[in-house]
Order: sequence, then C-alpha cells, then structure tokens
Amino acid sequence: MALGNHSTVTEFILLGLSADPHVQALFFVLFLAIYLLTLLGNMTMMLVIWIDSHLHTPMYFFLSHLSFLDFCFSSATVPKMLEILLSQKKTISVVGCLTQVFSVFYLGGTEACLLSVMAYDRYAAICHPLLYDQKMSNQVYNKLVWGSWSLSFLDAFINIILAMNLDFCRNQSIPHYSCELPSLFPLSCSDVSTNFTVLLFFGLLHGLGTCLLIIFSYTPIISTILSISSSSGRSKAFSTCSSHLTGVILFYGSAFLRYLMPISGSPLELIFSVQYSVITPLVNPFIYSLKNNEVKAAMRRTFRKYLQHHLTKDRR
Repeated sequence: MALGNHSTVTEFILLGLSADPHVQALFFVLFLAIYLLTLLGNMTMMLVIWIDSHLHTPMYFFLSHLSFLDFCFSSATVPKMLEILLSQKKTISVVGCLTQVFSVFYLGGTEACLLSVMAYDRYAAICHPLLYDQKMSNQVYNKLVWGSWSLSFLDAFINIILAMNLDFCRNQSIPHYSCELPSLFPLSCSDVSTNFTVLLFFGLLHGLGTCLLIIFSYTPIISTILSISSSSGRSKAFSTCSSHLTGVILFYGSAFLRYLMPISGSPLELIFSVQYSVITPLVNPFIYSLKNNEVKAAMRRTFRKYLQHHLTKDRR
C-alpha cells in the first residue's frame, strides 16, 4: 500500500471473535484474565532469571528472551482484541493494522528461531556435555540470540514493505480479532501474487527451516537418551527436553496451520491464531517453571530473599 495514495481506505473493521454482545462480555473477562496472567508469568520468569545467579547459563538466557518475546507477542494482539470486544466501533487504522502485522511477523519469527536455538542448546548439553562450554560460549549464545532477532526482522521487513504497496479498496471487514498478513490479501484490489509468493517462500524457509533444525537436534538427543543405561538417568535427561518439546508443538503446530492453510475466514483460523498468539505466551512460563526444578528452586530463593528484605525493613 502506497500510504500517500490511500484515500479509498483509511481503516479496517475487525469483526473479532463473536457478534453476540453477551459472548463478547464473556470473552473480554476471559482474555483479560489470560493477558494479565501472561504478563505476570513472563515478567516473573524474566525477573527470577535476572536475579538468581544460578540461572545465568545459556539455557536460561534463551528462556529469558523467550519470556520477553511472549510478553511482547501477547501485548501486540490482546489489548486491541480487548478494545474491540468492548467498543461499538471495531476499527483499526491501516497504519495501525500494518504495524500489528509487522509486530506479529517479527515476534513470531524470532520465537521460531529461538526455539530452534534452544533445541541446539539441548543437543550440545546432552550429546556433547564435555564440550558444552566450548559449543555454548558467551560469544556463541549471544550471536545465536541476536541472529534470531536480526533474521526475523529482515523477514518481517521485506513482507511489510510489499504489503505497504497494496491498494485496499474492497470490503474493509477482517474476519479476525487482529491484523495478520494472510487476512489482508482478500481486501486488496492489487495483484497479491508477489506478496503471497514471498510470504510462502519466507514462511517455508523460516518456519520449515527452523523446524528442521529442531528435528536434526532432537534425533541425536533421543538416540543418546535411549542409550543411557539407568532409568533415572534417562528420566532426568528427558525432563530437560520435555518442556521445550511441549512449547515447540504448541507454537509450531498452530502457527504453521494458520499461515499455510487457505484463507477462508473460518472459525478454525481464529482458533489457530488464538492458540499461538494468546495461549502459547500464557502457558510457556508455566511449562518451563512447573517442570523445571532449577526454576522452582530459584523462585523459592527469590521469594525468601524478598520476604527477608521486607521483614528486615519492617523491624527497622
């Protein structure tokens, strides 16, 4: 969309999750609670990892970035969803819509890259424990994380530049609660074949590429775990990967289906979008904390320090 040429359409209508006012009120309460829990859970993870020196390792460095991503990802979509659930005017400006498209693309792409980096970290820790410090040095894991952010920015930037050159002059209604790139194509009176091809190319390269990296990392991991003679050793090794695998399945399953399925405005599209943009950021901190003894111990230590500090302060 050449923004200067856009006198025809200046805003879109987000149809949201339901047209029923009673259902909208229920959804508002539900998603407000989910959003607040998401912010609390991810802020807690970031704070505990930052405060507790026992968690200053590559794995938790990656996890802190994942929590920050989930915090931002949820904030890119849920506040607008809550607004349209309450408001009679369910609109978003074209600029606001494209900003949301860029944010979802950028943050989602970075999360996909980060999940593959975390898989490589588990591979290095389980398959090459003696060489782990060499394979995951401070320089290496910083490059992996900032490379993930940079690659995703390039991907999102190219797609959003192409989207800005589209002309929107048809039905302004988006059958969704947020702006996502596939939802904009049916609204354009321009040729979207280039946009769709680029989206598909980067989706396969970025999404499928990171997915293959995860598979290539976990194949030797599973082989190594199965070769461990003691059942307790196998259980301990698998427990370090189970949280990550759960997060991968939740995110990749719904994101792939949302972006690769035909655009139809069906309820299934909304379900997949809610899954990866709302539910996954909510459950990630709980998955990684409830199934991780180190994180639980760090939370207890942090809570004890907090109590001791305030008790000492009160006595003074």
